[in-house]
Amino acid sequence: MPRRVRERPPAPVPPRVAGAGRGASRVPTLLLDTNVVLDVLLARAPWDGDAVLLLDTIARGRATGFIAGHAVTTVHYIVQRAKGRSVAATAVSDLLQLLDVVTLDRSDFTRALSLGLGDYEDAVQVAACLRIGADALVTRNARHSKGAPVVTRSPGEVLALLASSASDPRESDA
Repeated sequence: MPRRVRERPPAPVPPRVAGAGRGASRVPTLLLDTNVVLDVLLARAPWDGDAVLLLDTIARGRATGFIAGHAVTTVHYIVQRAKGRSVAATAVSDLLQLLDVVTLDRSDFTRALSLGLGDYEDAVQVAACLRIGADALVTRNARHSKGAPVVTRSPGEVLALLASSASDPRESDA
């Protein structure tokens, strides 16, 4: 009989710090909703522009990006149907190089049920956001998370907030 392996709870995610020394600021932690990732991978206009810029911002270390574990398989499935298996595998591989994955367990799925949102998948995204203490759930469908105990922002809103904090003299690396 195979041995049953019990998964350990995920370790807390330490905040990343931009810059060094005095004036350094905490880098925001963002959970990207599945739709934002798919906008990039499937070049879904008009939403892909801001989503691409946001992923580039994450790649440059101005924010820490996460994707919920359950969303990875959804992304693969949808990209495979639209563009083929090889493209889907490459897309997921690239995504996993850029974004951290939020591991979810029974308590997260139970929490999602108790949130009272109209769509369970959206509630699971909120539970993933709560799991990591994200600063925002980045989605273009904020109305789906209305009433949830998380801050929702569009990719464009996040980019604007990051741009305004970069221009704040208190945030300089000097």
